[in-house]
Amino acid sequence: MAMCAALRCVSAALPLLTRPAPIRTCQNSLRPNILRTLYTSSRLSGALKFTDKHEWVRVEGTVGTVGISNFAQEALGDVVYCGLPEVGTKLEQMEEFGALESVKAASELYSPLTGEVTEINTNLTDNPGLVNKACYEDGWLIKMTIEKPAELDELMDEAAYEKFIKSLDS
Repeated sequence: MAMCAALRCVSAALPLLTRPAPIRTCQNSLRPNILRTLYTSSRLSGALKFTDKHEWVRVEGTVGTVGISNFAQEALGDVVYCGLPEVGTKLEQMEEFGALESVKAASELYSPLTGEVTEINTNLTDNPGLVNKACYEDGWLIKMTIEKPAELDELMDEAAYEKFIKSLDS
């Protein structure tokens, strides 16, 4: 019983972002605790690669999901239109594939990799503001095959991209 009380005191002192699995009985306290972690968008974007044109790509197997960075969507302002390519369109790395229009400006979109468009985010047709609300999640633009995986090595990771953005302010 004293062991259960001690474990409750310890679990109450843990940071809010990590908590052990709930302890229901003293027998459960003998098992190792499993920590749960809440990931922020910064953690999510750690798996992303970025271009100097402010597009990102997240790779899953041989498919890349492409979108624009938070920096780009903030610079654009409220997105009101997304012009995206048709499924089946073949793209070369850094080839223009579409455009975003906002209340402040218009911006071309450039492919971060060579490949073929396999899917477009049709939700952006009716709700282009998803690009502003969730640029790394629901606001993605296209999915594409990755024909030249070596091109990924030419892209920036999150730390390099942050450094690049800071250099633009100088």
